[in-house]
Amino acid sequence: MIIPLLRGLLALGLLALAPVLQADPTSSPNEGPFRTISEGADPQLMLEGHDPVAYFTQNAAVKGDPAIVFEHLGVTYRFASEANRAQFQRSPGAYMPQFGGYCANGINYAIPGGGGGGPGTWRLYRGKLYVFGGQKARDHFEMDTELNLARAHRYWNDELAGAHPQLARLRRMIFRVPHYQTDRALQEEWEARLAARTLPVMPGAPQVVPPR
Repeated sequence: MIIPLLRGLLALGLLALAPVLQADPTSSPNEGPFRTISEGADPQLMLEGHDPVAYFTQNAAVKGDPAIVFEHLGVTYRFASEANRAQFQRSPGAYMPQFGGYCANGINYAIPGGGGGGPGTWRLYRGKLYVFGGQKARDHFEMDTELNLARAHRYWNDELAGAHPQLARLRRMIFRVPHYQTDRALQEEWEARLAARTLPVMPGAPQVVPPR
């Protein structure tokens, strides 16, 4: 039993070490997997209950009303108003978080992990919503948004879209991507660049980044 499992992990690891294929660096399929939580009557709740439309219309993370929901692709979104729900229903793809709501910085390392969507854990970039597992994850990602975004989209396109998130995460926790850095190393770099005032996005900058 153990030997076949090790062989399987080795095969996955060899596959993971193969060069990442080129893909559109700004676009990815968004049909799963999805990062959800279970809360109240919603066992597959997206964005930890935040309204996906409010990021675009109010430039804010706004909690949705548990009574105003819409199910799309097997997961549930909450909305702060009926108008927001109607707007989402007309064009879900325009408001859904990229990478299934997983932390964009995690996807940069091909590791699907937590993504909040609350204050300090999201960005609108080129007209798309990206969420992060925390303020530090977003800070680290934004030390080189263009490069990290291109990597994240490639890994999502080539490894993660439609994959089993737990297995994908396990594989990349063992076989790291070539550019992997620890949280400690990233934080040290961020603090050094903050002190030198060379961060591309300094603390306190607006959440919304205009599209190119």
